[in-house]
Amino acid sequence: MQRPDQPLAEGAEPILPPAPRPQPDAGAAAATAPAPAPLPAPLPARARVVRRFESFLASPGEVLAKGPIAIVLIEDGVEVASTLEHHIRAGFRRILALSADPLPASMLPDDPKEKVVNLIHDCRQPRAHVDPVNAIIKAAPADTWVYYGYNAEYLFYPFAETRSVGELLAFHAEERRRAMLSYVIDMYAPDLSRFPNAVSLDEAMFDRTGYYALGRTDRNGALKERQLDFYGGLRWRFEEHLPLDRRRIDRIALFRTQPGLELLADHRFNVEEYNTHSCPWHHNLTAAVASFRVAKALARNPSSRDHITGFAWNNSLRFRWTSNQLLELGLMEPGQWF
Repeated sequence: MQRPDQPLAEGAEPILPPAPRPQPDAGAAAATAPAPAPLPAPLPARARVVRRFESFLASPGEVLAKGPIAIVLIEDGVEVASTLEHHIRAGFRRILALSADPLPASMLPDDPKEKVVNLIHDCRQPRAHVDPVNAIIKAAPADTWVYYGYNAEYLFYPFAETRSVGELLAFHAEERRRAMLSYVIDMYAPDLSRFPNAVSLDEAMFDRTGYYALGRTDRNGALKERQLDFYGGLRWRFEEHLPLDRRRIDRIALFRTQPGLELLADHRFNVEEYNTHSCPWHHNLTAAVASFRVAKALARNPSSRDHITGFAWNNSLRFRWTSNQLLELGLMEPGQWF
């Protein structure tokens, strides 16, 4: 065969592209073609199963068979769909959405793999996180990774844009860690006159400074090893409106189940090693939870709303919704993970 980049030999015929096939007359084809078969009727949408939390615990089936599992405690109707969607994208195998009533379609994200399981449980009471999380700890197989948070809260971790939560936790487990310290970073809308509930994803802001830690002591006043109490954000600036036991911003939001493990009301665990920020020999991964929860409460509660005209101040920063922004400000760290 003649190569296209070589000159033709004397007397050789050039290689021409194949001639186009003649097209039939459109009118004749339409007259003689059979009528197209009718399209099948679309299948009805599959009904989403909603179960009571207690019934689910009695027979969870394959839902709890393998982690990581996310528990989302839904206190109100604010940003429920975006919260669930965020954690679907993070890579959780299952997301347990606990709500007082069945979630309407408007509060559910696009979920073709049906990762979200809506369970009926009232999460509007004080300390409502304790019982459901401890129930999942008992029901799930040992060594299952679990995350817990609330609606309008969004988990971030180092390199979240390119790595899944499963990859994160696999590395953390290799470091022989069974829990991950997370900092709850208070988010808020810049203008309460435009956003009365203090929530705006498009214009979310947070404090870039004002965070600090104090040594954690036991009942005898002795410092606990590798444990700190962290403060900052709205809980620090408006601390007079919050009870003393709700001013900390540290939460063990990611942990691995084991027999006898219990979550306490102050977001710590009954196993002291779970409450440490790192192992003894080097720093470990930490995560952050971007949370509108405190802003919502301060803007809604009668004891505080009349005293607060806004949350923005000279150290407010627009949130770019990236993990790198939080890393640059030291609000989480990669440890040995690169």
